Amino acid sequence: MVILAGVVAALQVGKLPPALPVLQAELGVSWVQSGFLLSMVQFAGMALGLVLGLLADRWGLRLCMVLGLGILAVASGSGGWARSPQDLMWLRGLEGLGFLLTSLPAPALIRQLVSPTQLNGMLGLWGAYMPAGTAMALLVGPLWIPAWGWPSWWWLFAAASAVMALGLWWVVPPDALRRRQAMADILVTDPQAPSTAASGAGWGQRIQDTLRAPGPWLVSLTFAFYSGQWLAVVGFLPTIYAQAGVTGAGLGALTALAAGVNMLGNVAAGRLLQKGVAPGVLLNLGFAAMALGSALAFGRWTQGEPVVRYAGVLLFSMCGGLVPSTLFSLAVRLSPHEGTVSTTVGWMQQWSSVGQFAGPPLVAWLAASVGGWQWTWLITGACCLGGMALARQMTTVLSRTIRATPVSVNTKPRDAA
Repeated sequence: MVILAGVVAALQVGKLPPALPVLQAELGVSWVQSGFLLSMVQFAGMALGLVLGLLADRWGLRLCMVLGLGILAVASGSGGWARSPQDLMWLRGLEGLGFLLTSLPAPALIRQLVSPTQLNGMLGLWGAYMPAGTAMALLVGPLWIPAWGWPSWWWLFAAASAVMALGLWWVVPPDALRRRQAMADILVTDPQAPSTAASGAGWGQRIQDTLRAPGPWLVSLTFAFYSGQWLAVVGFLPTIYAQAGVTGAGLGALTALAAGVNMLGNVAAGRLLQKGVAPGVLLNLGFAAMALGSALAFGRWTQGEPVVRYAGVLLFSMCGGLVPSTLFSLAVRLSPHEGTVSTTVGWMQQWSSVGQFAGPPLVAWLAASVGGWQWTWLITGACCLGGMALARQMTTVLSRTIRATPVSVNTKPRDAA
């Protein structure tokens, strides 16, 4: 249910790309405004990620997610009545607040709901929430919007968010019960879990603990380099293909598949981490594939080769999916202690939002300046180099963290190794 709630929240992000051609025609939305509409949903995360990470612990993780889904329902329902780009922009910002409140507590909540031996696999599934929601919206949108209009498209997702809020509240157990069971499991079976000694620290102390540790900074900045380029490329695919004359079901299928294959990378990362593959290997492989894929998809040397270009898009998205699941797993492992897991995820979400806020407008500005998308690969390539450099530093910090972790008396030496 937690993962499904994330998918419903991601639908709110993915609903915009298939509507952009219609919004440009009916509301006069420009290219740069389109970029900001794509990224405005990340404004709340960019400004409030760390603070809301603290509030999630105080309010309760389940309550925070339900509140976020409720805000999404109200904002999306109101968006169907927008009649100018400015109105839609402000409501996208409110949707961003709801999206953040829904997605930010989820990794910590999943950690409480599953055993430590299942954690990497489940976080791999959680990492797929964004491409899953985006792919569904991209698949259905080109068919729905011409038939019933873009306002009903907004109202559809308002209803989905409201239903999901009720379902999550009904199914997920209360916070106190989850915490007792989760801590019992962690103490018995997971010697590498963050220490719980400081879990009761106050807000100021938790912020200091999070921001003074190198791990939260590294995972957060790496996520920014990933998320900004992924949203920029996938978010503008419907516009790029519509300009190329692809419409209707063909447009929906091509763009949905490009977003959906990202789930394969997310799930694969969870399984590979479970089998002991080093996180640094997965991060470097993911970023290298994204750099190659974007070069094939947008470079001048593949002009006139649509099959090769689309294969590049698939490579970019699918292998890029190795990155987010790996980072969610590292965020849990590199948080300073148990009380800073949500804060660390909030800080990571904040920097992810910075990347997603900056990426689409930057790519749109470059495309408008040069009269096409042919130099997009320069921006994505620079992001990949930055991500790989940070992954190298993260590997060093992770090895130090593992060496410094005390071995539980209930754990066999071979298991600890």
